[in-house]
Amino acid sequence: MQPNSPGQGAGIVGTGVGEGPGPEVMAASSLDDTKVYSSDDEHVGEIKEIMIDVQAGRVAYAVLTTGGFLGMGDTLHAIPWSALVMDTDAKCFRLGLTAERIKNAPGFNKDSWPAMADPQWAASVYKYYERDPYWTGTSTGGPLGAGPL
Repeated sequence: MQPNSPGQGAGIVGTGVGEGPGPEVMAASSLDDTKVYSSDDEHVGEIKEIMIDVQAGRVAYAVLTTGGFLGMGDTLHAIPWSALVMDTDAKCFRLGLTAERIKNAPGFNKDSWPAMADPQWAASVYKYYERDPYWTGTSTGGPLGAGPL
């Protein structure tokens, strides 16, 4: 099943529709704690935050929390918004990387967030997830050098 990804946002698959607006327009807070699954269908964590690029008026990243127990010892990962696919039937996000690759992704802890507006840091995150940065305007958010998913 191909995700519906008309722009640089997260793709959407499934026929499930929840209560209220969505899945095309949703409150960012409604996505907190949404489970994320890898390409090998392993539960790899939950969405902790949605980070907005205020000047561009776009979602820049979803922050994924992995590992830990009751918020202790977990690692946070900035995931490019375009790398996620919302599965409305399973009510989760899917990420097109293996669980091992996600667990080995560059991360940070809750007390030491990176400078997310730093272009070098941001470009390295987008490269790790094989996405063109949304601010370049050179793609529709698909894999590097590709068009829509």
